[in-house]
Amino acid sequence: MDAGDLRDLPLFTGVSDEQLEELIAGSTEVPIEPGADLFHEGEPADFWWVLVDGAITLHRKIGREDTVMGKMDVPGRWAGGFRAWDEHGLYLASGRGLAAGRVLRVPADVLRDRIDDWFPLAGHLIKGVYGTARAIESTARQRESLITLGTLAAGLAHEINNPAAAAARSVSALDTACVTLLSALRGLAEGDVRAAQFSALDELRLELGHGTAAPDPVDLADHENTIADWLDDHDVDRSWFIAPPLAAAGAGVEWCERAAAVLGTALGPGLEWVASTLAASTLIGEVKESTRRITELVAAVRSYSQLDRGSIQTIDVTEGIESTLVMLGHKLRDGVEVIRAYGDVPRIDAYAGELNQVWTNLIDNAVDAMDGAGTLRISTRTDGDRIVVEFTDSGAGMPAEVAARAFEPFYTTKDVGKGTGLGLDIAQRIVAEHHGGTIGITSRPGETTLQVRLPRQPAG
Repeated sequence: MDAGDLRDLPLFTGVSDEQLEELIAGSTEVPIEPGADLFHEGEPADFWWVLVDGAITLHRKIGREDTVMGKMDVPGRWAGGFRAWDEHGLYLASGRGLAAGRVLRVPADVLRDRIDDWFPLAGHLIKGVYGTARAIESTARQRESLITLGTLAAGLAHEINNPAAAAARSVSALDTACVTLLSALRGLAEGDVRAAQFSALDELRLELGHGTAAPDPVDLADHENTIADWLDDHDVDRSWFIAPPLAAAGAGVEWCERAAAVLGTALGPGLEWVASTLAASTLIGEVKESTRRITELVAAVRSYSQLDRGSIQTIDVTEGIESTLVMLGHKLRDGVEVIRAYGDVPRIDAYAGELNQVWTNLIDNAVDAMDGAGTLRISTRTDGDRIVVEFTDSGAGMPAEVAARAFEPFYTTKDVGKGTGLGLDIAQRIVAEHHGGTIGITSRPGETTLQVRLPRQPAG
């Protein structure tokens, strides 16, 4: 490698051929082999890597996933070399060959010496900027991560609390129902109820439904009062306990008359036993439904986080969107109507956890644009060899100048503490750089659409 190989790189504009030769003399030309690692995340950044030709992907280990953070595919792009200004500088990502080519590997001390000789002021500025930027970025990322985690955790806690509280209430009431049921059985035994009578009573019980309450609460209340009056007329104690489950199960005065004919003097304990069994059955159903809901929430969290799955996998995009909707359910429930228009789309190879972050950002943005009330339409369809996912909200829309800057790094229209901490620029990088797709915005008052187009296999 000689100065001619570096002269046309924008990185070295203004650097003389003699200076380039000095830099090359203390450096090494390294070939890029597709799939081969050049440097590793977390290791001392002892070398400055300058791309001459070819391409390199930058990977980071996030949890158990090896995540593509970006590419070096334009000659003159560089990575590493932080030890030139910081003795503790580490590689922020791993570099892996994507397309055959060459890089110039410059030792950090050579880089420092050359800059000190050529541009001493620039060296001092770089050192200060690097240290300040690293501190600010570290603090900002930690803060954003905590805010995002806190928001999702609060929403999930709210989602789980409802079925958990319902299950706890049902179990408490079930305990009371079981005690009453045993007490009623004792009353039947003391009333000398024969086996034939008990069998006939059980047949009457089986005729009733379980918790099939009248659709109109007013009608149900009237029905309970009618049964309670009948029980009081027949000197049956605890009518306040017996009447509601009988009414909810569809029992009427005619059914009560038949039960009275079967039980005789044991009418009170017999009806209390029937009411207890009906209440217990209803409560068991409520516990089953509550625990089923909790199980579904846990499954949705596992699907959303992708904790038990590999990095790249063949996924159903709809499943990821649905798990994201569950995670954000607390923001959607009060005033957002979600319309699903899922088409018959094929499964694709993708970084599932990253796409779920994109869906989270787009849905959260849509809810904020509608001030928490409106219509969110989510559609999926196939377009050639790509699938298209669209999120359309009924918010006020974006002014043209905002839509034009929406994908710029650090650009936001949200107040501090709002949003997911994942800007549209990062969402675009995930879609474009990691998956070879595109993301775009069309907006007008009352209709803003974010469209994501994804290939069946990610680029690279």
